[in-house]
Amino acid sequence: MSAPFVRRRALLASAAAVALGACGRWKSQAPERGPVAAMFPGRVDDGGFMESGYRGLLRIRDELRLPIEYVAEVAPDDEAMKAALRKLADSDAKLVIAHGGQAAAAVQRVAWEFPDQRFASIQGHLTRPNLAVYEVLQEQSAWLAGAAAGLLTRSNVVGHMSGLRVRPGLKGRAAFAAGLAHTNPRARLLTSFSGTQDDAAVAQRIALAQIDAGADLIFTMLNAGRAGAIAACRERGVRQIGNVRDWVAAMPDVFVASAVADAGFAVFQSGRDLSDNLYKGDLVKRFGMRYPEAVRLALAAGVPQPVAARVADLGREMAAGGIAIPETYSGPEFMPA
Repeated sequence: MSAPFVRRRALLASAAAVALGACGRWKSQAPERGPVAAMFPGRVDDGGFMESGYRGLLRIRDELRLPIEYVAEVAPDDEAMKAALRKLADSDAKLVIAHGGQAAAAVQRVAWEFPDQRFASIQGHLTRPNLAVYEVLQEQSAWLAGAAAGLLTRSNVVGHMSGLRVRPGLKGRAAFAAGLAHTNPRARLLTSFSGTQDDAAVAQRIALAQIDAGADLIFTMLNAGRAGAIAACRERGVRQIGNVRDWVAAMPDVFVASAVADAGFAVFQSGRDLSDNLYKGDLVKRFGMRYPEAVRLALAAGVPQPVAARVADLGREMAAGGIAIPETYSGPEFMPA
């Protein structure tokens, strides 16, 4: 065998090894046991989206036996979130999780700055070779919540409340409006974004204003601020539809339904992929109605059987891909005085 041929074969083998290493930078035969770190731009005891993510992180610790660390109550602005993510990325963490669509741009930037770190964006939409997106399709349960509201309202006026105008919240509002129109085209939607997910006083004021305008059902996409809407509904005898968790089980006197969309499921899946050496960057993983642990509509026991049956039929149609859900809403917004 000639010397030039041997040198050529060695060079080719070396190049192949480099290419294989680049494609499988984080591949190994043994399970990954390193720490998982998470950043929460809010309180992890908010009874809503942040808490669901935190509970998913605890599942990583308890079920996968991986060490965890986290930083919470980070201000939801880009510079604060990037600073928190940089600190976690520069630690011994093997995966850094950015929780919430409001962190999508921040985590993409920090992932660019730390190319050898793994990142996961929960409810985000931007990727990189070392950044994957894990998303629960809350718009699916929100659409079903709208469909149920259209069947349950007696006044034909239905409220919707949210806080921050982030992509998941806007998609959820669009889905709810579409579901409402599907089952009750005559219903009027009162929709409000207050700019805060956690201010109970603001939520109570908006809920009372929507009730005064005729709403007999209100869909709340809030975190700690939901307590204000609950107080308003109890005061006026109006039923509420929750989101994220099963609020029907928690407060059956207030909630007639809940659009369950457990972001903690997505957090846990990112940790499981790490543990199983299945993590891949530049990838979007979505979990919808086919994963009822993560996404479903919970209905109160007192919901009339024909309504429950219609909603169940629509849920099956959605799981089969038969319902198109819009991502934008172009109708009017409700501005309380």
